[in-house]
Amino acid sequence: MRHALALALMAAAFIAPKTALADEIIVAGGCFWCVESDFESVKGVREATSGFTGGKVANPSYKQVTKGGTGHIEAVKIDFNAGQVSPRRLYDLFFRSVDPTDAGGQFCDRGHSYTTAIFYKNAAQKQAAEAAKAQAQSDLGRKIVTPILPAGAFYAAGPEHQDYYKGKKRVLTRFGVIKQSDAYKRYRKGCGRDQRVKQLWGSAAPFVN
Repeated sequence: MRHALALALMAAAFIAPKTALADEIIVAGGCFWCVESDFESVKGVREATSGFTGGKVANPSYKQVTKGGTGHIEAVKIDFNAGQVSPRRLYDLFFRSVDPTDAGGQFCDRGHSYTTAIFYKNAAQKQAAEAAKAQAQSDLGRKIVTPILPAGAFYAAGPEHQDYYKGKKRVLTRFGVIKQSDAYKRYRKGCGRDQRVKQLWGSAAPFVN
């Protein structure tokens, strides 16, 4: 009995630190495929999940959100190891990976569902987000319109939207039937995302080659 208890305590000692380091933030930066792709390349990020938040409709579909009327926007939940990367660092990267001066959408995607936002879940995240926004605005020298809002329910998009940027399935596009990962690359380039981010942020843009 005593031996079993000791083993249980030892197991908890190994698990607890990892659990304590787990954290998440929610950001919206236009097309969630692109935000997911960007942040899954950051050291310390465990996973990025595409989804919807900010509205009042429970479990909305992609079609509902893009059509409008749900109040939701495309967003990404970023799960990370706080021992490797901080929320402030992630927010700094976020601002420099979007056009935070555009209140009408992002790049070729227009409308409310493609607007930018940060959704904080506690006072520490709110403070970090506001500091990152102030720094980004100072660095850019232009007004940033990205709102910082309290987090509500986050609804994951369907499986067909998760890890879209590395999908191997063949899909029908205006370029013909091509591999999903290739469709993503062509969409991103055609939408002008990287071109605009580089124009705004120059060498400070973290995900632009």
